[in-house]
Amino acid sequence: MLLDGNEHDAAGASRRVGPQRVILILANSGSISPSLIDALEREFPWIRVEQVDTIDTACAVFSYPVALILVDRALMRKAEAEASELMRMHPHALTAVIEPYDKVLVTSISDVVRSPLIRSVLPMDLRLDVWLSIMRLLLCGAEYLPPALIHEAKLRDQKAHAYSDNGTARTANVNMASLTTRESQILGMVSHGLQNKLIAAECGLSEHTVKIHLHHIIRKLGVHNRTEAAARFRNLHDGSRAMNEN
Repeated sequence: MLLDGNEHDAAGASRRVGPQRVILILANSGSISPSLIDALEREFPWIRVEQVDTIDTACAVFSYPVALILVDRALMRKAEAEASELMRMHPHALTAVIEPYDKVLVTSISDVVRSPLIRSVLPMDLRLDVWLSIMRLLLCGAEYLPPALIHEAKLRDQKAHAYSDNGTARTANVNMASLTTRESQILGMVSHGLQNKLIAAECGLSEHTVKIHLHHIIRKLGVHNRTEAAARFRNLHDGSRAMNEN
């Protein structure tokens, strides 16, 4: 059966996707441009964008379920204080904080980890096609963190790890310095693989005395056995040699 023009338009309209979900923007008035909102609704015709500037209004019931909440950085702490109410009213919504600049981020990964509400960070100065791609990810339930934020976190972890390693090395040096001259001599021989009998002969001591010295060495270094003590000795001396060569 053929449709006339009016019937054809009506059939097309019935198949056209209308709004089914809401993107809720919690931001101060005028901070999000109308052209950006238009671009969102054109890219995602099944989405309606609602912009509010107070927490109370954000906790209201909207015409469609809220799929995504975008929170202005300036309102982030207030939104977090009402996180339980926001999540009660919009249980299926993912929440992202809006950052003005991609390269100068105020929000840290620690902020996201500790936040009871925020799960993603959305810079606003990206190219429109990139920004819309990130929005698509968020609407699909994925989380997004800018590469600059991840890079900063990696650098912080590396610095913390280096500081921890330096602290361990300093402790090991202090422990090694607590050894007597005789204990250091015996530990050096142990590190070269000498057994107690040979060490005793070399130092003019009895094997029993060597065992007592080894017991004291193990206790002072905080290790479990002579093998660990010898490894500690070699590591420190190899490290000192490398520093001197540099």
